[in-house]
Amino acid sequence: MKKPLDRWLINSLMDTDLYKLTMLQAFYHAPEFRTVDVEWKFACRNRNGFSLAELIPEILRQLEHLCTLSFADEELDYLASFPFFKPDFIEYLRVFRLDMRFVELQSQGADIDLRFRGPLIHVTLFEIYALAIISESHTMLHCPQVNLVAARERLAEKIALLKNHENMPGFSFADFGTRRRATKAWQAEILLTLKREVPEYFSGTSNLEFAQQLNLMPIGTMAHEWFQGWQAITRLSDAQKAALEGWVREYRGRLGIALTDCYSMDSFIRDFSDPYFGKLYDGLRHDSGSPFEWGEKALSMYQQMGIDPLTKTLVFSDGLTFPRMIEIYQYFKGRTKVSFGIGTNLMNDIGCPPLDMVIKLIAANGKPVAKISDEPGKSICEDPQYLRYLASVYAIEHKLDHV
Repeated sequence: MKKPLDRWLINSLMDTDLYKLTMLQAFYHAPEFRTVDVEWKFACRNRNGFSLAELIPEILRQLEHLCTLSFADEELDYLASFPFFKPDFIEYLRVFRLDMRFVELQSQGADIDLRFRGPLIHVTLFEIYALAIISESHTMLHCPQVNLVAARERLAEKIALLKNHENMPGFSFADFGTRRRATKAWQAEILLTLKREVPEYFSGTSNLEFAQQLNLMPIGTMAHEWFQGWQAITRLSDAQKAALEGWVREYRGRLGIALTDCYSMDSFIRDFSDPYFGKLYDGLRHDSGSPFEWGEKALSMYQQMGIDPLTKTLVFSDGLTFPRMIEIYQYFKGRTKVSFGIGTNLMNDIGCPPLDMVIKLIAANGKPVAKISDEPGKSICEDPQYLRYLASVYAIEHKLDHV
């Protein structure tokens, strides 16, 4: 067994992504979700020969500490300063705590079987904290001799690429890397460096704690669990539309970037191609598949709705690097607004192989739920029969060819 770390990896419940709280508020207010129990599951696509099982004692120790935390008054005052957070939800957060009763963790060979089971509004926040704990535990216990000098050089190269490039009007990117950061201290250093060196391009961070501490813009709207949850509480063929409607009901046009890949982009377009949605939502977020094909489909959809694509924003957030962001920007510039959310390549490019890991919703109300991504390797479901049924309902059976 490895020696325990000398510090707690999460010291504030604000150390999470903005969209976890915006989705939690939407779930909290939606009567459909008041009694919904859910199950989340950890999955790692690339252990790189490392044993995650040997991290279990440290993961449990860190999660137990996490469950002692609550939101501080000054943190709640900060959240209340945003017009989209409502007073009753702020008061819910005032008494909120996570609970180890909802955590199940055991070894599975060299891998781990980590699940969170319990009421949706009490377990959904575990996701980002747990991923950040696993990622930093991996760094500190498997790669203790990290060379930050080389890591700083790589960061400097990324910044130089932006600075030395011709002027890029409208180009902006944000940090989406909390869940896979090498360490929290390294994330803080990167954010301060970007704020100082490229303020014209660096738009903010998904991390609420750093947004508050460093006076950065917090960025985020929704993720896959918002769409997946509706599979369990409405007719399956209506689930995507119900999720889009539910978001409008909660935010009335605020936080209007819609995620498109829970059921594939083609299916999303079928459900979204109502000018009602087209006008209420500010844009779309790409998270799997070819960004160029996806973007072309988005622009064509807007044009067919009679909406000028230049009035909408396409947000790209799938496995980005700095050269890739520039490539996508150049492809779409002058045709629509674009922005980027970059995670692993920004926050975990330190020489130690980062873990390609997720924690996804796999069940709600005792029923399986799934996402069928535009990239087969990103699809998640524990019930193959349900996955096939979902694909047939949304006419996307071809997406299962390599699942």
